[in-house]
This record gives sequence, C-alpha cells and structure tokens, in this order.
Amino acid sequence: MRFEIMRLDEVDGTPVDSTVVDAASVNRIVQQAAAIGQRLWIRPAESTAS
Repeated sequence: MRFEIMRLDEVDGTPVDSTVVDAASVNRIVQQAAAIGQRLWIRPAESTAS
C-alpha cells in the first residue's frame, strides 16, 4: 500500500509539499518529522488502474 504524506505549513496548516511513499517508509518519515516538530497529513494514495 502507498501513502501520500503532505508537509503542513506551521502557521496555517495548509499543505506545503507532498510525496507518495510505500508503507515501509511511513514510520521513518513520521519519526523524522516528530524529531523536528513538523506537522504531517498522511492518507492512502490514490491508486491508478492498470
């Protein structure tokens, strides 16, 4: 499963940038964000039909 992780602006909470990662990478990104107090929004990524 893949997730979209959006970094949020510290002032108003609007998305600043986003990336799509696999489930194994989510924990590492969350740990890094927590270490610096960064706000994230994580949701399942849209799947594309193949």
